[in-house]
Amino acid sequence: MRPDVIDLREFYAGRLGQVARHLVRRHIRLLWPDVTGQCVVGLGYATPYLRQFHDEAARVLGFMPAAQGVTRWPADEPGLVALVDDYELPLPDASVDRLLLVHALENTEQARPFLREIWRVLSSSGRLLVVVPNRRGIWSRFERTPFGHGQPFSPGQLSRLLRDNMFQPTQRATALYVPPINSNMLLRAAPAWERLGGRAGPAFAGVLLAEADKQIYAMTTAQPRLRRRPVLISPARVAREAEAPGLRRDCDSL
Repeated sequence: MRPDVIDLREFYAGRLGQVARHLVRRHIRLLWPDVTGQCVVGLGYATPYLRQFHDEAARVLGFMPAAQGVTRWPADEPGLVALVDDYELPLPDASVDRLLLVHALENTEQARPFLREIWRVLSSSGRLLVVVPNRRGIWSRFERTPFGHGQPFSPGQLSRLLRDNMFQPTQRATALYVPPINSNMLLRAAPAWERLGGRAGPAFAGVLLAEADKQIYAMTTAQPRLRRRPVLISPARVAREAEAPGLRRDCDSL
């Protein structure tokens, strides 16, 4: 079940959420050290990680799925967040340089059309950065955090999913080795947990981070996706057609 936006906001307002944001944001910055002049979009609940790009990128936007709900961001400036459909993003083709997925991929009901829509809005040199719960990590087993919801992934599963949907994984990272426990003493030692966990390998990490490039050549065999458009028919027209002689004869013959 997808976590509600109120629960997400409360988690990141607490001590455990602040530590998680700091640790994950550090790795995001290492993977994306420079976004000067680029369009950066966060999808899911990515606003806790977008502030670092706000004064550097040409444009920063946050999109939140309708099933999750939306909250204002930034709090002290004009809003940069919109409520969207996962599979119909309100963006032109090839308009985004960097797209960050947080609390998104593991909660979507249909990963394939979701990733294809992301492929559509990314530019030819665009990069996707996915943050998901690690299947083997302890964070995916605690529902009191947002990383304990949805479908967790192993590194291999995440790489295969990206490749199957026209993305080429390029860089990987892991974060959140500290246990998800609200203990001040434990959380103060979070940097030490991260250092020790990094030496132990990704098996004990709470989240996986994977950056991927857009594969251009893969679209040569893809079929264009038809978008359904509503057709409005007035009640008067329906009544006139129902009274037409030809239509009455067809109905009488049934």
